[in-house]
Amino acid sequence: MIAAFEGWNDAGNAATAVIDLLVDEWEAEPLTGIDSQDYYDFQVNRPVIERDDDGVRQLLWPGTIVSSAVMPSGRLALLVRGLEPSFRWKDFVHEILAMAAAEGVKEVYVLGALLADVPHTRALPTSATSSDDRVRRTMGLRQSDYEGPTGIVGVLDSMAAEGGFDPISVWVSVPHYIAEPPSPKATLALVRELAGLLDEEVVADGLDDEAKQWEEGVSELAEENPDIAGYVAQLEKARDTAESPEATGEAIAREFERYLRGRDNT
Repeated sequence: MIAAFEGWNDAGNAATAVIDLLVDEWEAEPLTGIDSQDYYDFQVNRPVIERDDDGVRQLLWPGTIVSSAVMPSGRLALLVRGLEPSFRWKDFVHEILAMAAAEGVKEVYVLGALLADVPHTRALPTSATSSDDRVRRTMGLRQSDYEGPTGIVGVLDSMAAEGGFDPISVWVSVPHYIAEPPSPKATLALVRELAGLLDEEVVADGLDDEAKQWEEGVSELAEENPDIAGYVAQLEKARDTAESPEATGEAIAREFERYLRGRDNT
């Protein structure tokens, strides 16, 4: 199962865009919906009236849809896409995990995107963690060191572990100074990280071009504002310094040894 939710955990709509892409590429079919009446405040997330392709007006309720797809390898995937609920989070997650269990799901991937001090001109950082020791050992993941308020994806991850599923959290950092959706470069980074973990091919037609156009557009806007351009340059310098060979643990240790030898010789 792969899940993403709009709201607090979806900077630039980067995470939910992954689900939209997978639904299209894997030709997913809606499996079921979760009764929005039980979990959403309709004054916060209001229903919308739209016209369909035939011009007929229809009322669309906010909520969460679970779709079923077959991955290129032939494995079943449940794709969960919705809004972060307003009420009864435990019941909401229990309902999702009950669907997963009924379909024989073992692994639960939760996707998220957060705003961070990262430059749009560099590769956007991704991370994959698990709260389960065995999953970390098997997949070579680390345990998240985050402490603080969490969203529905954090609750889903924790309750999935308690329920005997294999939980994996996959996140991407989105430049905080360009947080308006869409964020195709962040979506592309998240798709690639997820595809590697799943060992599945995800073509993502057109997303590479969208990511390049997005980066070029943001760069043009930054160049028009000296303050933003200067700030981006600072982020680039910090990122390049952190990733330089001189910043590795071994390099720092060698430098410290040279410093100590210099002191001994004085």
